[in-house]
Amino acid sequence: MVQSVQPRFVSLLTKATLALVLAGGRGSRLMQLTEWRAKPAVPFGGKFRIIDFPLSNCINSGIRRVGVITQYKAHSLIRHLQRGWSFLHGEFGEEIELMPASQRIEESWYRGTADAVYQNLDIIRAHRPEYVLVLAGDHIYKMDYGKMLVDHVSAKADVTLGAVAVPVAAAAGLGTMTADAYGRITSFAEKSASPAAIPGRPDMTLASMGIYVFNASFLYEELAADLARSDSTHDFGRDLIPALVTRCKVVAHPFANSCVGTREGEEPYWRDVGTVDAYWEANNDLISILPSLNLYDASWPIWTYQEQVPPAKFVLDQEGRRGSATDSLVSGGSIISGSSVRRSLIFTSVRAHSYSKVEDCVILPNVTINRHCRLRRAVVDKLCNVPEGMVVGEDPLEDARRFYRTEKGITLITPEMLGQQVHHAG
Repeated sequence: MVQSVQPRFVSLLTKATLALVLAGGRGSRLMQLTEWRAKPAVPFGGKFRIIDFPLSNCINSGIRRVGVITQYKAHSLIRHLQRGWSFLHGEFGEEIELMPASQRIEESWYRGTADAVYQNLDIIRAHRPEYVLVLAGDHIYKMDYGKMLVDHVSAKADVTLGAVAVPVAAAAGLGTMTADAYGRITSFAEKSASPAAIPGRPDMTLASMGIYVFNASFLYEELAADLARSDSTHDFGRDLIPALVTRCKVVAHPFANSCVGTREGEEPYWRDVGTVDAYWEANNDLISILPSLNLYDASWPIWTYQEQVPPAKFVLDQEGRRGSATDSLVSGGSIISGSSVRRSLIFTSVRAHSYSKVEDCVILPNVTINRHCRLRRAVVDKLCNVPEGMVVGEDPLEDARRFYRTEKGITLITPEMLGQQVHHAG
């Protein structure tokens, strides 16, 4: 269950907007974490799913009509949305609407992000929006979309892109752009090997957040035109946006103008958790004393499905067998029994048994860590039963032989890697 949503001011702009969350991608760079689930359904932050962040931004921004476009292994995602996001009131025009790949217009699956929207045009038109807000379902951030809508209308733009400054070295997998002094985008490249630097900041580039505001009628026309192009992959970043930049008014909206909760002097918090390293780092960001992403901000809550579990428990107080956790987040339903947890994020209903040590780890829900284990710098997937005495994070060659080990030394462990054939959908 979720808490009841507190009343929030809804402007005419947000009320006239339909949000579409693109949640159909596999996220192959997350390796076996997405073997049984779509990337937006991957657990994050102890009790949430990745998709909870853009959905919560919609609700908190006053956008209450949201379509979620699904495709790849969507059962876990759909189940989460049904359990945790069914609290809106349809009689007031508020709803989270599922849009699975159902071959409504063509006998094909979604071929790209733009095609995914095109194949749902009849549903979108039925909502009669003035503006369509297209969102990626797999990024972690807090943003007031209402401010972006105001900028879009004020600029009289055809399309407005959310833009964030990122290090050039980290931009290889992102769309990047250049803009003039008035914010009009002058060039756009998807996954460029040499992205243009921001003037005066040679180590930073302006990256697309995968957030687009379209005038609805303009979007309909451009999707139809893109469909007719035989050389198009029918993707927003690869095809549609680069083509529009050359002939339409495409404007960049700086994320710094609408981010929520950023402290003075800090860069706005936005993370593409598209790799195992990035996923581990973003989760571990949360355990710092003053994390850049504040989950404790009651004015901008992150909504999710609340499992009915008891509080976390720490038991046994003997020398060498003390249940403890320091510099860590431990979620409800977990029992730390005579084991030590340090600098780690423990999800719901984890069991850590005696004499084990867990350091710098991300432990997903319903994991059992048996006695005398030592886990360091690992991501342990849901439902793993870690065998007694297992050691991870001390011998790189042994870790790489048994599991998936990243270039930065993070070890990913899944039930299948442990020989536990758990065909799970969570």
